[in-house]
Amino acid sequence: MSVHELLVTYTPYKQISIFEKTFFDAPEDLARFITLMASGRAPGLYWANGIVFIYVPLSASVTNIAKELIENGKQYWLFVGYTLMPTCTKIIETKEKLIVPVIDVSSNEILNQVTKWLKQQK
Repeated sequence: MSVHELLVTYTPYKQISIFEKTFFDAPEDLARFITLMASGRAPGLYWANGIVFIYVPLSASVTNIAKELIENGKQYWLFVGYTLMPTCTKIIETKEKLIVPVIDVSSNEILNQVTKWLKQQK
């Protein structure tokens, strides 16, 4: 049995369109918001470039969205919640004792560009 050589390519998004963005005054406010949004389960937050954030992408299962993604490299985010957090911490704990994990995604080129843009929006 012969093994053929696999071609691996990297095709980053060419555009991310954000429909709604909300700036929160503090990381704890964002942590409270996403816990309520997720019906009491604490999903994780992302961190890069001094910004902690969460995003909700529009599903690519919709035919037109999948076509935009494949043909034009366009991704759509329904919502981004974000705030300043100069250094990454592994968790955010609120005064109500909600504990929300934070994932450092600063090695991701695309999310780095998004957080740089978000910093300019504040």
